[in-house]
Amino acid sequence: MTAEHVIAILLFTTVASATPGPNNLMLLSSGINYGFYRTIPHMMGICIGFTFLLSVAGLGLVQMFEAYPAVYQFLKIASAAYLLYLSWKIATAVSGGAGENETDPVRGRPFTFLQAAAFQWVNPKAWTMALTAMTAYLPPIEPILGVVLIVVIFTLVCIPSVIAWTVLGVQMRRFLSDPVRLRQFNILTGCLLAVSLYPVFFSSA
Repeated sequence: MTAEHVIAILLFTTVASATPGPNNLMLLSSGINYGFYRTIPHMMGICIGFTFLLSVAGLGLVQMFEAYPAVYQFLKIASAAYLLYLSWKIATAVSGGAGENETDPVRGRPFTFLQAAAFQWVNPKAWTMALTAMTAYLPPIEPILGVVLIVVIFTLVCIPSVIAWTVLGVQMRRFLSDPVRLRQFNILTGCLLAVSLYPVFFSSA
């Protein structure tokens, strides 16, 4: 594997991980509503859950989807339905307002580690990233080494990405301390989360 190949993987993972998507939008919302420390399990669940999904995809899931495309189509529909449900839950969330510190009471609970890890399996963007990485960037020679390298790069990129989106949310807490503004933000986030389904319905992937 050449240095150019590694750089290409790094660029893809950086862009894919840092751009808005279900995970990042939910971290932004969680940072605003619950603060940084209460969102740590959510961040860890994303990184570890996606790493596991990526490893499974590299070790044979891609071939299974190629052999049985109906399975992938079913997964896309199920993922879309669950994401629309989450969009509704976020848009209709009731909060007492995001306070200026992490002890202010906010109704509801942030994602747990297990919930965030499990969510990766119904996250359309996570599937797109995993399948693209393992089909477009996996070298035909020494594929196992290639899978390991891709997983390591994604993990290293994922950590600062989830932290950055959560910190962005935390920084917005003061502005959204007004319950009305927070309500409007939750509605906007729910709508954006639903819009993130665009690739599911209009992509040939």
